[in-house]
Amino acid sequence: MNWDLLIQKAIEVRENAYAPYSKFKVGAALLTDDNSIITGCNVENVSYGLTTCAERNAVYKAMSNGIRQFKAIAIVTDTDTLTTPCGACRQVLAEFNHEMPVMLANLKGDRQLTSLKELIPYPFIESLQ
Repeated sequence: MNWDLLIQKAIEVRENAYAPYSKFKVGAALLTDDNSIITGCNVENVSYGLTTCAERNAVYKAMSNGIRQFKAIAIVTDTDTLTTPCGACRQVLAEFNHEMPVMLANLKGDRQLTSLKELIPYPFIESLQ
């Protein structure tokens, strides 16, 4: 797993985030089963409920291109502490790979490897199976 490349792609796409209200820019880089990298950034809206997170943007972008198999994701923020995906993003990601490794990183170079299974031990999908 080339975490350095995934983190770099997440850093790059983070610059495209539209966050005029919170000023909280997030970048995500999703590694697909064919080793492609699909990126996403957060896009805010004055009506906060219409905001879309970077992680879900990456998943939706991949899906719109017919990609549904994911191996890993890196998420980058400019914070002192590492930021985990929100609950909605955890649920969306878990539907495609509940075992997926998740690399949390910030612009200072801090990193932490975790997994969706650690972040959302009981996703809704398990109750449907």
